[in-house]
Amino acid sequence: MFDKLKNAFTKFQEAILTKTIQEEDITEALSTLELNLLESEVAIEVIDFIKFELKNKFTGIRVERKTNMKELMLNQLKEILLRILDGYQDKTLYDIIKDSSSIPYTILFLGINGTGKTTTIAKVAYFLKQRGLSSVLAAGDTYRAGAIEQLDIHAQNLNIKLLKQKYGADPAAVAKDAKMYAIQHKLQTVLIDTAGRMQTSHNLMDELAKIKKVALPNMTIFVGDALAGNDLLTQAREFQEKVGFDAFILTKVDADVKGGSIINASFSSKKPILFLGTGQKYDDLVPFNPYWVIDRLLS
Repeated sequence: MFDKLKNAFTKFQEAILTKTIQEEDITEALSTLELNLLESEVAIEVIDFIKFELKNKFTGIRVERKTNMKELMLNQLKEILLRILDGYQDKTLYDIIKDSSSIPYTILFLGINGTGKTTTIAKVAYFLKQRGLSSVLAAGDTYRAGAIEQLDIHAQNLNIKLLKQKYGADPAAVAKDAKMYAIQHKLQTVLIDTAGRMQTSHNLMDELAKIKKVALPNMTIFVGDALAGNDLLTQAREFQEKVGFDAFILTKVDADVKGGSIINASFSSKKPILFLGTGQKYDDLVPFNPYWVIDRLLS
């Protein structure tokens, strides 16, 4: 009864209570977002991806007129960032090692000069030791003056064995010796340092590939500088192409007021971030939590 009339009233109510979002409705918001992301040193291709996803999500959908569009877009932006920052958020490096059947579990560390790679290795060793996992360190940076001594000091401070040779020695041989030592002494992890490489140095990148072939690591970690901004994306892609890696550790996050590098790192290689370095102390290594990062990026 009265179906047509009821239908007419229903459509009228829908018309005044809902609206279809047009592309021009979100253009200004997307432009503002783009500027803010650029200021945070998020790479342009990452920004384009985020804008494309938001535009696809909202253009043409119907929402109630009283809907808070800012809140709606913010929630969707969180979902997109969470997809970009996908990783081992529910599984720490400790869990990964404990769940592995490989003994010793071998980790190879890569990165360019100046990222804090050697100190980061010591932090990882401390992190594992605090959780009952034994380690041996391999001084595979046989080129940079002071690199062996730097790692040696860390090893002494942490009371962890260091395998080393003279400067100029074959770093692949150092890595192999450390792995044999771990097997003989029933140590659970091997942490291998390497010389910092600029991503444009093909000969040095080839040597890293050789170390990886000899050491046969269970995991290869790229140590990146959070202050590198857009350049981190290029670095990560070159290392991924020439050597390959499984996860990130980002250093100097405590000094990074922009945050773009974290997004660039995940987007560029589709690899998870394991830790964020937040200082110089051994316990200044925070297991990565994408929700923590997103809350601070969007606060």
